[in-house]
Amino acid sequence: MRQVDLIVRFEWVTVAALAIICYAMSGFSWWLFVLLILAPDLSMLGYLAGPRVGAVTYNALHVLIAPLVLLVAGALLAGRVTTAVALIWIAHIAIDRALGYGLKLPTGFQDTHLGRIGHDRNHAAG
Repeated sequence: MRQVDLIVRFEWVTVAALAIICYAMSGFSWWLFVLLILAPDLSMLGYLAGPRVGAVTYNALHVLIAPLVLLVAGALLAGRVTTAVALIWIAHIAIDRALGYGLKLPTGFQDTHLGRIGHDRNHAAG
């Protein structure tokens, strides 16, 4: 793995850790965390309608824009559940990125903006 890849993965590990630490410090229920940590992956059901639809549904729940907006809304409106859901969602996305799972391309589930899942990117870089 290239040094840049390691740095990017470490960044995402840091984001995941911070989201989980904030979650823990806020005193939210760990049952809620366990219940929702994999919820964004339900978006993979879009692949039942084909790779193009699957990529759109998967990506819609795997970008940081929505959970960050939700986090701000929770903070501004003192919405504890909203804040908890946002932190779980951010942790999920960050863990995915740290593991090398990127946003999906319409060509197939294995094709991501980080490269092909399961493909050694060192060899692809030449």
